[in-house]
Amino acid sequence: MASTSGVPVKFDKIAKSFGVVRVLEELSLDIQPGEFLVLLGASGSGKTTALRILAGLETASSGRITIGGNDVTDVLPKYRDVSMVFQSYALYPHKTVAENIGFPPRSRSAGADRSIA
Repeated sequence: MASTSGVPVKFDKIAKSFGVVRVLEELSLDIQPGEFLVLLGASGSGKTTALRILAGLETASSGRITIGGNDVTDVLPKYRDVSMVFQSYALYPHKTVAENIGFPPRSRSAGADRSIA
């Protein structure tokens, strides 16, 4: 899939349940290119679950996700071109906040430079 920067993202009635616990109840959001979105809510309100569903790390119980108009609801994470930065820097504790945030784009460009001759 092409780069997701500059494309709209849509949560269309996304719901998620873990057993009998309903974490997301038909979340619908249209995020336009250039918009800055902040998800606020109490612990357990579904913020991280929504982002994990967008990234493909979690499957929605119902609804769909589109990126740039393409339905990615059942697309593997590696083909979505979406990254997450966690509140805790535990994934790379030896890096600064800036290094943690900059790691995925640098990794992507390093992978693009590798070619088989």
